[in-house]
Amino acid sequence: LSLQALFNLLIPDHAADAFSPPQLSEAGPWDAVVERLLGGLSRWDAEHFLFIAERGYLYEHNCAFLPLYPLSLRAAAAGLLWPLDRLLRPRSRLLLAAAGLSSLCSVLAAAALYGLGRATLRSRPVAFLAALLFSLSPASVFLAAAYSESMFACLAFGAMWQLERGQSWLSGLLFCLASGVRANGLLNAGFLLYCRGKRFALRLQAPPGSVGKLPPLWKQLLSLVSSAVLVCAGIFLPFALFQFYAYLRFCEPGTGPEPSVPQPLLQLARDRGYRLAAMDGVKPPWCSQRFPLVYSYIQDSYWDVGFLRYFRLRQIPNFLLALPVTLLGSWAAWTYVTANPRHCLTLGLERRKSEEGKPRAGFCSPALFVYVVHATALLVFGFFCMHVQVLTRFLGSSSPILYWFSAHLLQEHEPLLRSEGTGDQTVAPHTGKSLLASPDGSRCRGTPENPVVRLLLNCRLITPLSKCLLGFFLSYWLLGLMLHCNFWPWT
Repeated sequence: LSLQALFNLLIPDHAADAFSPPQLSEAGPWDAVVERLLGGLSRWDAEHFLFIAERGYLYEHNCAFLPLYPLSLRAAAAGLLWPLDRLLRPRSRLLLAAAGLSSLCSVLAAAALYGLGRATLRSRPVAFLAALLFSLSPASVFLAAAYSESMFACLAFGAMWQLERGQSWLSGLLFCLASGVRANGLLNAGFLLYCRGKRFALRLQAPPGSVGKLPPLWKQLLSLVSSAVLVCAGIFLPFALFQFYAYLRFCEPGTGPEPSVPQPLLQLARDRGYRLAAMDGVKPPWCSQRFPLVYSYIQDSYWDVGFLRYFRLRQIPNFLLALPVTLLGSWAAWTYVTANPRHCLTLGLERRKSEEGKPRAGFCSPALFVYVVHATALLVFGFFCMHVQVLTRFLGSSSPILYWFSAHLLQEHEPLLRSEGTGDQTVAPHTGKSLLASPDGSRCRGTPENPVVRLLLNCRLITPLSKCLLGFFLSYWLLGLMLHCNFWPWT
């Protein structure tokens, strides 16, 4: 937060062709202070979220942003910050609320990622290292800005953690809320479906002596199908309700009282071609579709999102921006598949005697199969069907694999970290001594317990692989603050 304020002060803003609505209320001295300190958090899509929180879904293209995050901003600004009502205009209070909410959600997301890593990786050091890498995420600027990424990561990682703990109903509730934050939350239904499908498959492979204790097969199938329908309905409900709201607002404008639109906002719509509700009495084209989805229409018409549409020569710089996370995600999938070929071919639904004892720990654990599939699906879809430069924050806020695999590589290949065990407790290395240990075996005085700080302070001693990984995280962390906060193009 301090660096974005500094960079916002020192670096001039780029004249970007971005959504920038006029401010209708006059700014006071305290508004100028808030804008100077936190203005870097309101760039690019953050303007949409702040505008929606203040004015609602006035323009059609605002409907590409789901409502839970802006509603939370409005509630925080109106509730927690109501004493500042006389000092600050609504936008400034919303900006303060965004800084606080995003920071809180980022901290909770890191804690949830640590708990999830403990449950799946069964390695406390790797889980802790992954949570620290999340705190230094290449998408950090979006986790701090007035974007929905931090809230989505908090809800998604929390839901995954609760599912691993067996709290399926709480997990379903958190997944449901996540789908009201970002549209890719709909894919999270796969976690609950896979959990139920795997449980059903393992029951079918139960030993003969326990078959009589199970319900008849038709009852098990009926239970599986009904639970799958309920899961999908629950997670899809927030998205479907919002599409219905958009349909009533833009396709059936006579269903409720329409608030008067201030003249500057009307003029902005005329100048930029933004569509208002019932503008000139002409309905948008998506209203007449068989399934009127405003979200897909906006992605297609306003931002030209679609299969292979971004594969143009002038987009090569954006592909280069997405190259590190693309290589890292592909490497993670390849590593997992080659380590567990049979497990992947059977979709993890086969009961194997070798896995009935203590499960394997680490990144190649069978428990990570569904997470690897989820991350790979996001990677493939984002690379071929989205603006490819957003892949870094898309994966960084949606999947733990980026952090787990990076932590796995550092733990496996970095000698400075070999004193950290792979089990749930820290143990001594099997061979060799830690480069940071004193001759009597104790840790050197002044050596930090934080492994990321330890590596950075000894950057000359670490391996080239560690330098590349930490260089990717640090450079994107810093460049994001410098560029994004000044309206320069970034991921």
